[in-house]
Amino acid sequence: MTASSLAQSSIASSEKLIVALDVPDVAQARKMVELLGDSVGFYKIGMELAYGGGLSLVEEFSRAGKQVFVDLKLHDIGATVEKAAAQIARLGARFLTVHAFPQTLAAARRGAEGSGLQVLGVTVMTSYDDADLAAAGYRLHLSELVALRAMQAREAGIAGLILSPEELSATRALVGADMLLVTPGIRPAGAALDDQKRVATPYDALSRGADFIVVGRPILSAAEPRQAALAIQREIAAALAGPNTRPTE
Repeated sequence: MTASSLAQSSIASSEKLIVALDVPDVAQARKMVELLGDSVGFYKIGMELAYGGGLSLVEEFSRAGKQVFVDLKLHDIGATVEKAAAQIARLGARFLTVHAFPQTLAAARRGAEGSGLQVLGVTVMTSYDDADLAAAGYRLHLSELVALRAMQAREAGIAGLILSPEELSATRALVGADMLLVTPGIRPAGAALDDQKRVATPYDALSRGADFIVVGRPILSAAEPRQAALAIQREIAAALAGPNTRPTE
């Protein structure tokens, strides 16, 4: 069994799809969750919804048996990050993102201690490429920066990483089977890329070692969101079934 299959073996295939509730308010979020029904059991609350009152949904969804990923990408002085992580932990979220800087990672881990909250370090945003990093003053190439931050996150003892599909295989080989790899930038075949630069299909992301994939607009903007989610679930199941199982388009 490969490292990626070991990491994925304890996660039910139906849990691997995380739907990003990138909507402006609580009412629209509840409507989408109701529409998707049992096709999805894991939701991401990002900045747009959180700042529109969406943090109240963490407890609500958790009580309803859903899992919740709070995607705030925290980055501040250690004491602030630690206290913020502790607050998110009290709400019952499963995942919380912070930027993968060593002090930030360590602070978030301290804040989550003793709870069910798992901290994920954001390596490099999926909307960035090498030119964007150079413009921001980074001397490392994108793949080098992701590798550095992955190792620092492992040393900090956090649960996992946020990274693009392009870095999945190399990062899995680098960090081993124990860290969770959570991948945004997922676009089913034929879907618009929008503002993403480093993307993959659900099948390819899972095949490269992702434990979870995050999908927003391809589901939220679909004419039939539930059917779009079910199609992605079928693609996930095909990837987990092994090689030569790629679904036909």
